[in-house]
Amino acid sequence: MKRLASVVSLLVALMLVASACTSEETPEETSDDSSESSSGGESSEAAAGDVEDCQEGTLTISGSSTVEPVTASVADKYVAACGDGAEITVDGPGTSDGFDLFCQGQIDINDASRAIKEEEAAECADAGVDVLELKIALDGIAVMTNPANEIECVAFVDLYALLGDQSENFEKWSDADALGAELGSDLAPYPDADLEISAPGTESGTYASMIEIVLEEVVEEAGGNEDSPIRTDYSGQADDNLIIEGITGSESSLGWVGFAFAQANADAVKILEVSAEPGGDCVSPTPETINDNSYPVSRALYIYVDKAKMADNPLLGSFVDYYLNDAYSDSVVNAFDEGQGYIELAEIEETRSQWEAAK
Repeated sequence: MKRLASVVSLLVALMLVASACTSEETPEETSDDSSESSSGGESSEAAAGDVEDCQEGTLTISGSSTVEPVTASVADKYVAACGDGAEITVDGPGTSDGFDLFCQGQIDINDASRAIKEEEAAECADAGVDVLELKIALDGIAVMTNPANEIECVAFVDLYALLGDQSENFEKWSDADALGAELGSDLAPYPDADLEISAPGTESGTYASMIEIVLEEVVEEAGGNEDSPIRTDYSGQADDNLIIEGITGSESSLGWVGFAFAQANADAVKILEVSAEPGGDCVSPTPETINDNSYPVSRALYIYVDKAKMADNPLLGSFVDYYLNDAYSDSVVNAFDEGQGYIELAEIEETRSQWEAAK
């Protein structure tokens, strides 16, 4: 009996020690669990510090499929930091379609891969939309073909001969031989192969940028239609993924998308060098050549904000603050994946100052 009593006493002592140790550890463990529950995990809690003034509400953003990945990245970060009380929707039907919605007051922000046109600005003004243009990044337009195609470099005159209004109904690359030679092309005669065009449609800012930057430079010299210098007999795509599929699906394809999207698919497509002049320097699109404008098909990217909505929707101002500051660099440079994105503006402080003045 004495031996049994000693064992019981020992067990009770061990239980008391264990209980004391558990009570000392519990507060720390409980704190970790409650932190994850309230903030969505450690990463969300850390991200929450990046948003100075979290707001709840709804925000609707549309427009450019090129800018969409940047804005979607900012939206994901904002919601992760501030919670799902902020409902932010982002889609990318195209810059022109986005401006239609924006000028009708149906969206709060329009993503754009080109500057607003005069007629769009007038439509917005007539509808009472207070337009604020904010430049956010740089991009290049990548001209692409299939890796099986032997062509390495095209000049502006080649792109006009193959894609311009005077190439309407050309079914083969070689159909453009005479026009290319007339314009001084060093590349013509072109391959005797089917010309399969996979490119943006009319709703896309990337479509409009190809016209503005490349085709309008040649159309007057070529005696083409200056009001509509691009062929209309191909099926344009609003979805960049479908354009990539078209390029990979034909060994004699030709098309274009924003550089960042082409770079993200560089294992599947061949990105061509471009020369502004026949016989000129062939330049590959890279972050460096786009930034210093030596790549001749470079452009700016924008977001357009309806300032009239800011007073009634605090989320709008908070989101744009976050967009241009804490979320900016990562969302621009890594829009698609780590190291795959767009080029940050060297003059981003000018955009920030413009935004602060507008607020």
